[in-house]
Amino acid sequence: MATNKASAAPVIWLLTDNKPGHRNQLRGLGNRLRVKAGASLFWVNADDISVPLWRALLAIPPPLDETLPHPDLIIAAGTGTHRLLLALRRLKKAKSLVIMKPGFPRIWVDGAIIPAHDGVAQNPDTLVTEGVINTVTPLARITDKPEALLLLGGPSPHFDWDDDVVFGQITHLIGEYPQWRWTISGSRRTPEALRARLNELAGLRITVADPDRTHEDWLSHRVAASRAIWVTPDSMSMVCEAATSGVPTGLFQLPERSGSRVASGVQRLVEAGYVARWSDHATVMGGKLGQEKALWEADRAAQWVIQRWFSPDAGKKRKEQKRKTT
Repeated sequence: MATNKASAAPVIWLLTDNKPGHRNQLRGLGNRLRVKAGASLFWVNADDISVPLWRALLAIPPPLDETLPHPDLIIAAGTGTHRLLLALRRLKKAKSLVIMKPGFPRIWVDGAIIPAHDGVAQNPDTLVTEGVINTVTPLARITDKPEALLLLGGPSPHFDWDDDVVFGQITHLIGEYPQWRWTISGSRRTPEALRARLNELAGLRITVADPDRTHEDWLSHRVAASRAIWVTPDSMSMVCEAATSGVPTGLFQLPERSGSRVASGVQRLVEAGYVARWSDHATVMGGKLGQEKALWEADRAAQWVIQRWFSPDAGKKRKEQKRKTT
């Protein structure tokens, strides 16, 4: 492992299990740390590194790429990265941070960033976020053009999915607003039968995107071109991405399953005014959602990380926090 030269810019390792949702959270936080703190980011694929349980428990690092510069901070997202994070947690002068609620005691690492729907109380070592971190940057200006984006998930453990209900709400919107242009995109979870019905809607005013053929930046481009966004509530990441953009966002209506943490997290976003219910579709289409504050959790999380570990008086603040909590 290469030694990190003395520099004010922190070196950050991003431990990934390559699941899209986890990678997206790492990218969102990493991008903001690069902008705000000049951080250098290095991706480490946990799938390529074998970590026996004993190494994780004893905090003994496995052999790693020797060209990697020594980290100031190691961030992990996804259970597939946890053994590696724990094995690395005692690297000299390196802090460890886990995103999402881990399956191990949080005191084993230096910090955690956890969404509110996981039911964890905030403390000096834990930042609680509204929804999940993502890569979207709030738009400085929303377009005046009547363009709407519809994002569809699919069956999940959190809501009762019904193709007919979702399709009926889509056609209702299109019929209610005949002057608008519509872009509809499913996902890997969208049932094939519904995809086929959506393809039949394609025409002059309606574009149906194939999620298997869109490029990595497709979503951000479409969001930037939209005056309204509608999302099925089964995907917390899609809901949070739309809400973060600042574009008025509404939720298609699906019955919640009792006890679902994701459903309760989505409900928190509705109550905070970041997204609107289906019954408020006139408000969304009228561009009058008017949430009081912007939702940009990647930026807020980056600021929290900087204040904890990278600001000139970070050590002093941590000592003060510990004194207050003891």
